Amino acid sequence: MLRSLWSFLKRHKKKCLVLGTFLGGVYLLGKYGQKKIREIQEREAAEYIAQARRQYHFESNQRTCNMTVLSMLPTLRDTLMHQLNSEILFLLTHTFFIDFEVFFVSFQGFTRSIVAVYSTCMLVVLLRVQLNIIGGYIYLDNAAVCKNGTTPLAPPEVQQQYLSSIQHLLGDGLTELITIVKQAVHKVFGSISLKHALSLLELEQKLKDIRKVVEHKDSDQSAPYSPLCHYLMPDEENPLATQACGLTERDTATIKLLNETRDMLESPDFSTVLSTCLNRGFSQLLDNMAEFFRPTEQDLSQNGSVNSLSSVSLPLAKIIPIINGQIHSVCSETPSHFVQDLLMMEQVKDFAANVYEAFSTPQQLEK
Repeated sequence: MLRSLWSFLKRHKKKCLVLGTFLGGVYLLGKYGQKKIREIQEREAAEYIAQARRQYHFESNQRTCNMTVLSMLPTLRDTLMHQLNSEILFLLTHTFFIDFEVFFVSFQGFTRSIVAVYSTCMLVVLLRVQLNIIGGYIYLDNAAVCKNGTTPLAPPEVQQQYLSSIQHLLGDGLTELITIVKQAVHKVFGSISLKHALSLLELEQKLKDIRKVVEHKDSDQSAPYSPLCHYLMPDEENPLATQACGLTERDTATIKLLNETRDMLESPDFSTVLSTCLNRGFSQLLDNMAEFFRPTEQDLSQNGSVNSLSSVSLPLAKIIPIINGQIHSVCSETPSHFVQDLLMMEQVKDFAANVYEAFSTPQQLEK
């Protein structure tokens, strides 16, 4: 049998070689295909795990943002109440009946609540930028992108220096904002008597007029970025040492972070998100005051289809204490409707995701 098999192979030697080569090729190709499939599966699994880890880190970072905002609101509120302590002035006016002081208190009350809305909205969006930039760098460090003895992108001392730049908003920036809002309030309410009655719609228009002055919306020159950026970070020509505590020219990592933050603050997306937050903030402020403009039962009986937004008016002297107390709702460390609405806005979430995406991807940082 072996002899017959051998003779068969000799007779069909070429065919057997071709068949053997074909079968061997199929076997090797199958092994190669299995290897490639296994590599693709492993790569997809690694990408899925990395994406899940990245998503978890992003969500954790957003929770940190929210807690940081809430933790800084008491400091913001105390600073505002110290610089605009209208309660003491209001008590003095009721004790000594000084008309000039009453008029001054009206400016203080409006200024304090308006600045509270501005500064809270700016704090929410600025911290979203800062913590997502630094969060992206931290993710890259944790993912071992910076290995083989290279310097980490965001060591702890750089994080501390960088995040300390928020003090500009709570310090000089806030003081400058108070000054410009005071001027706007004086311009809008300066000629109005305390006895003059305003409806909620009229009050809304007055707030819009104040915003136009503060945000330079009536200016013919359209700036490439929001004028409110000036209150978030010092001017570019200022010494770098003023942008964060203890910063020197050698701290290139911190300088890089600050420059990237400035670029982000001067972007159209930031201006759009901040403007959206301000619209929501002032709308919420008016909603809080709307309950004081509700028509009485007598008004309802006289006008069955009364429009509460325009029919009920209050003297400016009565509106002052109402708006004066709104700071406690706006700058509340407990999650109030005002702060909660800002933190949960889809535009803010999407903007935060875009910032984190830009700074947590190595390819983006190489640009």
